[in-house]
Order: sequence, then C-alpha cells, then structure tokens
Amino acid sequence: MVKKLRFVLPNAFTSMNFLLGVFSICWTTGAFGSFSAADQIRMGAYFVILSALFDKLDGFAARLVNASSEFGAQFDSLADLVAFGLAPAFGVFFTYKIYAPDWFQNHGLLMVIALSIYVLCAAMRLAKYNACDSDTYHHHFSGLPSTFAGMINATLIVFLNSKGVFATPNTFIFWLPIIVFIVTGFLMVSPLFLPKLQPRKNKAFNMFQIVLIVLTYIAGLLFYNEKVPFVLEYLLILGMSYLVIGFGVGIAKRKEIIKEAKAAKK
Repeated sequence: MVKKLRFVLPNAFTSMNFLLGVFSICWTTGAFGSFSAADQIRMGAYFVILSALFDKLDGFAARLVNASSEFGAQFDSLADLVAFGLAPAFGVFFTYKIYAPDWFQNHGLLMVIALSIYVLCAAMRLAKYNACDSDTYHHHFSGLPSTFAGMINATLIVFLNSKGVFATPNTFIFWLPIIVFIVTGFLMVSPLFLPKLQPRKNKAFNMFQIVLIVLTYIAGLLFYNEKVPFVLEYLLILGMSYLVIGFGVGIAKRKEIIKEAKAAKK
C-alpha cells in the first residue's frame, strides 16, 4: 500500500495539467463566462501557459519518489493532448470566431481544416514520442514538443488581439496565427531535432538558461494581467528564438545526433 502511495504525487501533477487544459477550453468557449467578466481568450490562453509551466513537475516528482510507470506516461500524454493540442486549437479557432465573425462566416471550413491539422499532429506527436522517441534521444527532441507549440499559439493570439489585428482582415498579419498554427502542427511531427534545455558543460551557459527559465516562469504567471508590460513580447521572442536557433543547431548536427542515438542503443 505504501509503495503505491508514491505514485499519487506525480499523477496529481498530471491531473492538474489535464484539468488546466479542460479549464482552458471552458474559458475559451465561454462556458465560464456566466460568473466572470474576464477576457475569455486571454484566460483560456493563460491556462495553457500555466499548464506548460507545470508540465515538467509530474516527471520531476516521479523521479524524485522513484514512481515512474507506464500508466503515468500514458496519462501524461493524454493530459498534454488536451492542454497543448485541443486547448490552443480552440483558442485560435474561437479568437477568429469571436473577433472576426464576418470573416469567420466565410472561412469556417478553412478554420476547421487548420484545427484538424494541428490537433491530429499533436496526437501523432505524443503517440510517436511514447512509441519511438522516449528512450532514443536523450539530449534532443525529435520534432517540436507539443508544450512549446501550445505556448506559442496561445501567446500569439493574445498578443495580436491586444493590438487589434483581428479587426482588419485584409492584412497579412491577420493570417499570421493561422500560418503559425499550421506550421507548428507540422513541426510537431517533423524529423527535425531541437536541443533540450539541460545542464551543459559551460557554467556560464547554464546560468544563462536558469535566468531565462526563471524569467519565463515570472512572465507566465503574470500573463493574465494586461497591465504588466512586455510579458507577451518576452514570451514570443524567447519562444521563436529558441525554435529558430534550436532547429538550426539540430539541422547542423543532425548526423551526429542520429549517430549518438544509435550508439546508445548498442
């Protein structure tokens, strides 16, 4: 009985992530609107951000109490699908539906296709990770993690909405969230490598990583407050920089990464 109790902690964190994803969808679709006047899109995105910030706690807790399990791995993937697959997809979909209703009326099929691509790619990404990649690449992600895809899409729609972008359909930037939405979907199932945020031999670089992570947590927790400046800009710049630089490094070192993974299997 005592041995089984240690599994409660990591599964509790996974349960929290799962519920944060569900609550995000509820906020975005207006299900919570009857008892709150908060911006439903911003609050829906905030719950995605919160889920991303706490995403690694279940794995950390599992290692801390030596409670890793197949059930935990499958439950974690299910929670990620809701929090970083469905929730951001609903966020993008309902942003256009609410703030550009006339445009949405004429382009509803396009939005359904974009939503379908993103959600399917998120599901395949998580299934692929469990089936093939979890024990293969220890220092790199194969494809864009759903966590980062969810954060980028959630942050982008809130940022552009705060700038009034969705009121002007005849501009390129109006289409940007859809483009990013589809591109991040395909990146999740791409064969590109992205370096993980891990301790390195360079102490200065490790300190730089720690500072960025701390600032990211602070910015994420303050995401809901519209009066705090530069939070959205920071998260977007950091996220896009990580993807561009990270995938660039992954492409440059692709052969080395694959060779290292094959050697580790022997």
